[in-house]
Amino acid sequence: MGTNDSLSAAELDDLDRRHLVRSMQRGYIKDRVIITRGQGSTVWDAEGNEYLDAAGGGVWHSPIGHGRSEMAEVASEQIRQIEFFTSLLEFSNDKAIRLATRLAGLAPEGLDRVFFSSGGSEAVETAIKAARLFHHRRGEPDRTWVLSRHYSFHGATYGSGTATGLPQMQYGVGPNLPDFEKLTPPYPYRSEMYGGADVTDFCVDELERTIERIGADKIAAMIGEPVMAGGGVIAPPEDYWPRMQEVLDRHGILLVADEVVTALGRLGTWFDSPRRGMRPHMITMAKGIAGGYAPLGATLMTDEIADTVIGEEGFFHGYTFQGHPVACALGLETVEIIEREGLLERAREIESGLREGLSALAGLPTVGDVRVEGTLAAVEMVSDREHKVPVDWSVGEAVAFEIRNRHGVIARPYAHNLVLAPPLVMSGEEVARACRAVVDVISRLGSDGVIAQ
Repeated sequence: MGTNDSLSAAELDDLDRRHLVRSMQRGYIKDRVIITRGQGSTVWDAEGNEYLDAAGGGVWHSPIGHGRSEMAEVASEQIRQIEFFTSLLEFSNDKAIRLATRLAGLAPEGLDRVFFSSGGSEAVETAIKAARLFHHRRGEPDRTWVLSRHYSFHGATYGSGTATGLPQMQYGVGPNLPDFEKLTPPYPYRSEMYGGADVTDFCVDELERTIERIGADKIAAMIGEPVMAGGGVIAPPEDYWPRMQEVLDRHGILLVADEVVTALGRLGTWFDSPRRGMRPHMITMAKGIAGGYAPLGATLMTDEIADTVIGEEGFFHGYTFQGHPVACALGLETVEIIEREGLLERAREIESGLREGLSALAGLPTVGDVRVEGTLAAVEMVSDREHKVPVDWSVGEAVAFEIRNRHGVIARPYAHNLVLAPPLVMSGEEVARACRAVVDVISRLGSDGVIAQ
């Protein structure tokens, strides 16, 4: 079978079922949507059906939209120069150097060193290793514990997957990485978790008690998302990260900001952690870093951390395709496009459109909360509004299925949340169309989980 062989939609469907193992695949999901083409905020499947991509390629990325000819030209030109050569040991390449320099110039002050990887999970894996090795090299080898939070998503490899606060990621594949502790997230809608206390007061007190129980001299780092995307676009109170940061600093615990989703314009800024009051020692990023046109991730770190983990012995860690020249060339072009087309400002316009378009959901019996942060939005669906009982995961999947099949709009189910993450190039009318589709279907969702026809 050659790459140019023409296959029908039915043939592709059959081959998919026989050979492809897809991420997050569930046995009861029988549907297949095989995407073959995209342009801007629109994609087409193998049968020619057209969809509005309101989910950023399905997983929070594709900030500059699909099918951009300039990205194809950049990749083609780079492949003609050099498609790949290792970035291990003494080797590097000009595009990796240039992109690292560009990211350091956009990042919060002091985060001047960049370790490239192939995606977010690897970026987080790198940060975990670097945090532990940093303390080890400084004479504190017992600092191995890593703090994360319930409902967080940090990746699917063993280290990043253990840090992830969703039990499904750890179920049945243990034993998982040792010395991880999960904290209560700042989740204002779920106020019952805090027993009547202020959200930040509760979380800060829990952090202090956890440090006392484990021992500050045994904790390497805490990793946290500025906004918990996979948990359902959960933004913390304004005082949460400044107060958490103060406690961590006082005990010499590193902070890793997981900006795999939030970096590179998704919330209307290059990086979201500074405005949340975070002063991270490391930042992990991926998703939109190469526009979705190639796999690429990065771990940004301070000079102190980089110099310590490298030292004389070296950072014995790496990935085959880290600093891939084609991916880094596409990363440089992605940053140029975001700047040239004013997509940071466009993200803030999309945020306004999402807030307005989803406002009609307020008060519906099956809607507990609607959250919008930049171009991220989540609708938390409940079967009992008074007691905040979440709908079953299968209901979220049914809602997304109905939105796609009835309205031609792709949204993403995350547990009992329906999320949107449109490309930063999405027009105002397209944003409104996506919101109308969501409102229509959820308005017909009954407390029994059935969508009225």
